[in-house]
Amino acid sequence: MKNLVIDAANDKIIFLIINEKQSYTTTHINSRENFDRFMNLLLSFLKKNKINLDDIERIFVNQGPGKFSSLRISLSVAKAISLSKNINLIGFDQKVIKNGNYNDLLKLYKKNLLIKSLIKPNYSS
Repeated sequence: MKNLVIDAANDKIIFLIINEKQSYTTTHINSRENFDRFMNLLLSFLKKNKINLDDIERIFVNQGPGKFSSLRISLSVAKAISLSKNINLIGFDQKVIKNGNYNDLLKLYKKNLLIKSLIKPNYSS
């Protein structure tokens, strides 16, 4: 099964699919215009890589620290997909990503160091 990572806490919006054999990623500028079309950007990314939402087992979403608007849109979209498709939702803090290595999320999850469905946004000032 595939894991979707949504990270909009920094200067770029990152969508990433991680599975055992390969990964796919795309980035977009973290801007107001892209917030307005956030869901379309995500669906286009999935379609381009021939991934259906039903193929996703987990959604990892960065809960900060980050700007209010960035976190609100990414958390809202992740939670909506999670609820509508019954997909596990896992929040992570920015500090667990070392050198941009999102594969560490799977390792942390397997060690029970990330808690499912516990989303606590950490807004920066």
